[in-house]
Amino acid sequence: MKKIKIITLIISILLSINTIAQSDSVVQKIIEIGTTDNQTMDHLDILCNRFGGRPIGSDAYENAAIWAASKFQEWGMEVEMDEVGELPVGFNRGPWFGRMLSDEGMHLHFATPSYTSGTKGVQRGHVLIEPKTQAQFDRMKGRLLGSWVLISGVNEGWPIDYSEKADSIRNSIKVKNAETEKENNEIKRENWKNRGTDNPQKELLKLIEEPALFYKEMKDAGILGIIQSSKTPIRVMYDRKNLMNMTFETLPTVPDIKLDEHQYEIIKQMAEERRYFELEFDIRNHFKMGPVKYHNVIGIIPGTEFPDEYVIMSGHLDAYDVATGGVDDGSGVTPTMEAARLIMEAGGKPKRTILAILWAGEEFGLLGSQSWVDRHMDELHKVSNMVNRDGGPTVPTGVSVSDAMRDDFELICKPINDINPDFPFEITSREPSEKPIKAWGTDSGPFAVEGVPTIGPKNGDPKGYDFNYREIWHTERDLYNKSIKVYQEHAALVTAIIVYGIANLDHLLVRTGYYIDPVAETGKKKNRTKK
Repeated sequence: MKKIKIITLIISILLSINTIAQSDSVVQKIIEIGTTDNQTMDHLDILCNRFGGRPIGSDAYENAAIWAASKFQEWGMEVEMDEVGELPVGFNRGPWFGRMLSDEGMHLHFATPSYTSGTKGVQRGHVLIEPKTQAQFDRMKGRLLGSWVLISGVNEGWPIDYSEKADSIRNSIKVKNAETEKENNEIKRENWKNRGTDNPQKELLKLIEEPALFYKEMKDAGILGIIQSSKTPIRVMYDRKNLMNMTFETLPTVPDIKLDEHQYEIIKQMAEERRYFELEFDIRNHFKMGPVKYHNVIGIIPGTEFPDEYVIMSGHLDAYDVATGGVDDGSGVTPTMEAARLIMEAGGKPKRTILAILWAGEEFGLLGSQSWVDRHMDELHKVSNMVNRDGGPTVPTGVSVSDAMRDDFELICKPINDINPDFPFEITSREPSEKPIKAWGTDSGPFAVEGVPTIGPKNGDPKGYDFNYREIWHTERDLYNKSIKVYQEHAALVTAIIVYGIANLDHLLVRTGYYIDPVAETGKKKNRTKK
C-alpha cells in the first residue's frame, strides 16, 4: 500500500513537472513569435484604415465584427457572435466639408456628433446669432430662412437635445428671460432719464444662456443648421438622449455643427458687425432602417482541464466615428487579438478556458460587457481574472496584486523581464479596496461590481513619447498614427503571457484580500468607535 502511494506521488510530481515544462515551452514560443512576427499594428491598420470609426449601428462596426470573428477562426479558435441588443436606427458617417465665402474666406474646421443630421447636399447661407427672448425671435424670424445660426455654450461632445422634455425646459427659460427683458427695459428707461446726472447708470440683468433656446421655432422657420463653439481638438460623441427613441420617421433634420472656437469667434464678430458673407457646408451623415443588432465578438480557447473556468482578456470594438478609433480602443482591441494569436500559434492548450472578448457599445454605456455579466451571473465565480485594456497605447510596466495572488503572479510574470530591458516589469502589493457599487467607465466595471478580479497591467511611457490620452479621447485625433508601435507590440506579448499563465494555474486566483467585506469593515469601524 505504501509503495502504491509513493508511486502515485511520483507520477503526480512528474505530471506536474511535465505540465510546467509544457507551459514554459509555450511561453517561450509566445515570446519568440511576439518578438519576430508581431502583427498587432497590422490588425490596427485594418481596424482603423479599412473600417474606420465604428459606433454600434454602423456598417463599419458590423464589418469590423465580422472581420475580427474571421481572424479568430483563422487562428483556430472557436467563435461566438454574442448578440447584445439592437438600435432603432443605424448611422453611417460620410465625408464633411465647410468653408466661409467672403473676401477673408477660409476652410472650416468642424465636426458633428454621431446620430445627428447631415445637410441636404451642399447648403449655402447667411449667418445669424440666436435669439434669447421671444421679442428678439419675433424681430428676426423673417431672416431665419436659409440661415446658419450661431448658438451659445461650448461643445462638450453631445448634440443639442431636441426632445419634448428639452423643449419644456426651454419654454420655462423663455418665460424667465421675458420677465428679465421687461426689467431690463425699465432699467434702460431709467438710465436714459438719468443720463447727464449724478445718478449712476444701472447694469442690465443677465438673460439665461441656453443653447438653441428657440430650437424648434428656428427649425420650423427654415434654418439650415446650428453652429456651436468647440475647443480643439473637437470632441464629438453621439445623441445619447434621443437615440433609443428615434424612429426612421422622427430623425433629426437640422445639422448640429461643432466649430473650432477660433473660427467661431471670427464668424461671430463678422455677424455682429452685419458684414456680408456666407457659409457653405456639405455634411454626409446618413441613417439606415432599423432595428440594427450589435454583437460582442468572442474568441474561445477551450480549457483542457477546467473548461468551465475562465480567464478573460478584452477591449471594446466600437469607436466614435469622427476619427478612426486607433487609440480608443484600437489600442486595446488589437493587442488582445494579437495575444490570442500568439497563444494559438505557440500551441497553447490552457487548463481553463480563455475568452478573448471584443465588446460592443462601450461608448454607449458599457452595453456589451454589462449584458454579458447579466447573462452569466451564475458563472462569474468561475472567472479567475478579467484583463481589460482601454487606456491608450502605452506599455505595461507592472501589476499590482493582493498578497494572496502574489506568488502566482511572481511565477507567471517572471519571463516578462527577459523580453526587453527597456520595459522593466514590477510586481507590487495591492491593498484591499472596497468593492464598487457602480461600474466605472470601462468594460471591467460591471465585473468589478460583482467581485470578479480585474487585475491588468499598469501602463507607462518609459521612452518619453509624451502621450496624452485626454488630448485624443473622443476627438478627431483618435487615429492610427497616434498608437505607439513598440508599446503596442509589447502589450500584446505581456497580455498573452499573463493570461496564459493565469489560465494554466492549478487553481483559480484566490480572491481573499482583493476586496474589503463591507459588513466586516463596518464592524471594525464600530469596534474602533467603542474603544
